[in-house]
Amino acid sequence: MGSSKNENNFPDDTSPGVDLPETNLPGNDSTENDLSDDELAPDLAAIAAAQYPGRAGFVSIVGKPNVGKSTLMNQLVGERLSIITSKAQTTRHRIMGILNGTHEGEEFQLIYSDTPGIIKPMYKLHESMMSFVRGSLEDADVILFVTDIYEQHDEDDVLQRLQKTDVPVILLINKIDLATHEEVEAKIAHWQEHFQAAQIIPISALNAFNINKLFDGIITRLPHHPPFFPKDELTDKPERFFASEIIREKIFLNYKKEVPYSSEVIVTGFKERDDMIIISSEILVERPTQRAILLGEGGKMIKKTGIMAREELERFFNKKVFLETFVKVEPDWRNKERALKRFGYDE
Repeated sequence: MGSSKNENNFPDDTSPGVDLPETNLPGNDSTENDLSDDELAPDLAAIAAAQYPGRAGFVSIVGKPNVGKSTLMNQLVGERLSIITSKAQTTRHRIMGILNGTHEGEEFQLIYSDTPGIIKPMYKLHESMMSFVRGSLEDADVILFVTDIYEQHDEDDVLQRLQKTDVPVILLINKIDLATHEEVEAKIAHWQEHFQAAQIIPISALNAFNINKLFDGIITRLPHHPPFFPKDELTDKPERFFASEIIREKIFLNYKKEVPYSSEVIVTGFKERDDMIIISSEILVERPTQRAILLGEGGKMIKKTGIMAREELERFFNKKVFLETFVKVEPDWRNKERALKRFGYDE
């Protein structure tokens, strides 16, 4: 992992009152064995290490919308897999990023999951998004609970879900580059009082501050296990998925109010040639008025969005891209189970 620059004089590798001890997992009191669980645990760990000396596991990134989960995901993986905008609820799917390497002579495979921000569902689309969150929590070996320095202690929706898990939870206080040292310490004190985390780490995902420390906290909590994916895989998603996400990101950046949230992008064609990738896509909205807004006067807005998307696609795929987009109306698609299944919201 790359080094980070500490411009705010925040503690990096050490921070008084930040690292908390590991909590005992429920159900560990033994009445049938002569040895206590504390005595047995090292033996079990040694057996696992002997069977496979490397580590592999799933790390789920969860939190409220717009706290920086996708920025953190991209920083941890070292690739731009999750789209990022200033608008809440940009992420709709569970996106896995796979990182392979060696840490202190031990091979590892980290499977990070970026997840939608936890919300109270208003549409069937939101229900599907929350099912992705539930799935990521169920198979997690480590959970990264991302908060930010601005949160107003309204994390009840997230806390309710985390109270049901027995895996280590690392609580992250993000965006500390925008805060004073005193504000950071106050936020740490709040979470120490209100949530029993395995570790609390103040970070700046944007500036990679304390990312090395976070990486160490994750890797030491992973189980000894063979890799789950081939070592040359970067993600579980196909190229078409990332093409649609990049186009959708540009819609979020160029349009306001309900239009981005009512839009879905489907890649209907993806042909790769030696010198070019040819991509055909459909942008679906719920009402004719939204279609008119997307197109803009004389088609100017959709042309601008298409140019931005094409340029980003060329950077992502490192190849020239020909992109064509069509805007269609799919009434009330956010509440139609058949449409949601067709669009991939059926985990």
